[in-house]
Amino acid sequence: MGSQTDSTYPLDSPDPLPTPTTQGGRDGLNALLTRAERALVALDFDGTLAPIVPDPEQARAHPDAVPALAELAPKVAAVAVITGRPPGVAVRHGGFAGVPGLEHLVVLGHYGAERWDAATGTVTAPAPHPGVAAVRAELPGLLDRVGAWQGTWVEEKGRAVAVHTRRASDPQAAFEALRAPLTDLATRHGLVVEPGRMVLELRPPGMDKGVALAEYAREIAADAVLYAGDDLGDLPAFAAVDKLRSDGTPGLLVCSGSDEVTELRERADLVVDGPAGVVGLLRGLAAGLRA
Repeated sequence: MGSQTDSTYPLDSPDPLPTPTTQGGRDGLNALLTRAERALVALDFDGTLAPIVPDPEQARAHPDAVPALAELAPKVAAVAVITGRPPGVAVRHGGFAGVPGLEHLVVLGHYGAERWDAATGTVTAPAPHPGVAAVRAELPGLLDRVGAWQGTWVEEKGRAVAVHTRRASDPQAAFEALRAPLTDLATRHGLVVEPGRMVLELRPPGMDKGVALAEYAREIAADAVLYAGDDLGDLPAFAAVDKLRSDGTPGLLVCSGSDEVTELRERADLVVDGPAGVVGLLRGLAAGLRA
């Protein structure tokens, strides 16, 4: 593990950049700083830019997240938010619309199935998967049969449906009890189950954060990539960065620290202290790119 004095970023910035624990991460960070005009900064929303809360409808971006993004975005090739939420919801809860400096922000929602471009303020999307409507109709009866109504909460996401267990008396037990029946329900209707932090999401197959990240990186011809996430749904994006690195594009994997999802922490080059830590990292990057 290298020391901070070995890196190219300034040590006297308002938010000094931490040193990644892996050589690949250190190479990725230095590439982000030296190839900023060709760099992609991509981030998850919930748990990464916004703190996790019991009710997802109450989730809002960390108060310093948008200013930090607006400071960094003009200095890199692109900034993208990649989320399982509908892009319009992420834009509204993040406060991303109409922000000077974020004119070219892209939000890839529903794991990349829908896209919002700040430049136009519009969302582009394919036709919805019919299995989502079928699952939505059957879900109340299923939850009733397995005795899972108490403490669970169903989130309508348009192109997906999510069942949250965080409010249950034993959230982990409820989560595990619902895994098999929800997987069976999803499979019958051509969907997949995406597990997360006390949530099971039923959604169409074929798109995940890794596919979305890889496709957007190719679209903009990114020459360095940072991805920050906090949950199991971010593992495909981590795998996409690993693939980019093996193909010669440096990358940095950041975990927005959580004791609930150890897999991401173990795979990351750098672990920061939740959304506040992500904000500090974004500020440090912007400071490191000051002329």
